[in-house]
Amino acid sequence: MTWPTRRTVLMGVGAAGVSAAVAACGGGESGSAERGVGTSAPAASPTGGEQSAGALAKVSDVPVAGGVVLAEQKVVLTQPTEGEIKAFSAVCTHRGCTLADVKDGSINCGCHGSRFSPQDGSVRHGPATRPLPSVRVKVDGEDIVRG
Repeated sequence: MTWPTRRTVLMGVGAAGVSAAVAACGGGESGSAERGVGTSAPAASPTGGEQSAGALAKVSDVPVAGGVVLAEQKVVLTQPTEGEIKAFSAVCTHRGCTLADVKDGSINCGCHGSRFSPQDGSVRHGPATRPLPSVRVKVDGEDIVRG
């Protein structure tokens, strides 16, 4: 019986480590951030419709007098009145948590209970003391895009 050399064993271990790293970092769809990157195919909107590549959402995805948190894009979209789209950072100014939702007339942080205005991002209830930074967006047809 022939025993493997030390070099053969080390090369096998190294190849296994590289394979594990590639498997952990690549492949499969883990989220919408990977879908549509580098392609011209439309991405799915939060409600399942089609939107243009590069669009954050469709206007119809943002409820009037409410909003949506786009956690992967780190953006909160609100529609205080019909046709008026506002956008803010989805990162709470208190401790950096991603905001949870827009509900009951507030943009809400699930970590420590801060609440922000969907009209202007101002603090309605602490512990946050600074408003949410605005994000520049525009409406292009039915799509909401950065800009």
